[in-house]
Amino acid sequence: MLVALCGALLARGMPQHVVSLTGDGPNAAALERLGVTVHRLAPRGAAGSALAVLRLARLIRTLRPAVIQGWLYHGDLFAAGAHRLAGAPRGTLLAWGLRNSDIDHARYGRLLAIGRRLSGWPGLVVSNSQAGADFHRAEGYRPRRLAIIPNGIDTVRFRPDPEARAALRRELGLSDAAVVAVHAARLDPMKDHATLIGAAARLPDLHVLLAGEGTLGLDLPANARALGRRDDLWRIQAAGDIAVSSSAFGEGFSNAVAEGMAAGLVPVATSVGDAASILGGLGRLVPPRDPEALARALGAMASLPEPARRAAGLAARARIESAYGVGAMADRFLAAWRQAGAVLDRRPGE
Repeated sequence: MLVALCGALLARGMPQHVVSLTGDGPNAAALERLGVTVHRLAPRGAAGSALAVLRLARLIRTLRPAVIQGWLYHGDLFAAGAHRLAGAPRGTLLAWGLRNSDIDHARYGRLLAIGRRLSGWPGLVVSNSQAGADFHRAEGYRPRRLAIIPNGIDTVRFRPDPEARAALRRELGLSDAAVVAVHAARLDPMKDHATLIGAAARLPDLHVLLAGEGTLGLDLPANARALGRRDDLWRIQAAGDIAVSSSAFGEGFSNAVAEGMAAGLVPVATSVGDAASILGGLGRLVPPRDPEALARALGAMASLPEPARRAAGLAARARIESAYGVGAMADRFLAAWRQAGAVLDRRPGE
């Protein structure tokens, strides 16, 4: 979503700088291909973090950006510290980004507690889901201004593509008649691959493709295949029939489900985050952590006659096109920044 937003803003003549806290992360090259300047900090330890905040503060003083937009918890906190250290320059809006709903307190509780205490600092907090906004309010976040901006989906890239579908199925040895469910998610407890695997084991005639970092080490039933991290998810989605999300918690807005819908796949998702809003009554919504319920929903979609399943997929695409385009997301960010006081009709440094 960050890459998509930067691309949309560049197309509007707004230069973009992205500060990476992970060095050469997987999106750095994609951003640079678009023409975005990427600043790599990659702090390690307390001393490295302090130095990174100092470097970021110097960058703010040099560029004098109209907006500093944090993207995830670490990005929010580094942005806040650097903005304060830079003297909270007049004309530069500090905004935070919340990209999840409920989280595992054992893993992220400390970050959440710090964010709660500092949540009044930014002039704007952006959540990509209503579920995420509600969760953080319940956790004690008290932003001065809050905007809910759903993710935007590139419906030009994620689309029904018969040629890509046929080519990828040939690569994977899948027949044209095979019914294929696509699960696109890194290996993480919140994505709950165990529930997906349990559901797949109950449906031997359904082919399940798992695309995501860490999936190659999973113990899978014969009808499931791990693809590992893929940078061609639009091809993977185009080869499928069903887009599935098995998330147990933490999901704010599921990109994987929305991208699959844009590619013309029928959605099946657990009722986590804003999944119900994304589906809009299409496909199937099931409780989390319930392999049997997920298997029933997948089986129902797989058993649809092919013309009916194709029509349902096209209806899913139409929903994403109308409600969740990248252009609409960029427009919402610009409107939220302006309403929070950002002056966007100047160049950085002016």
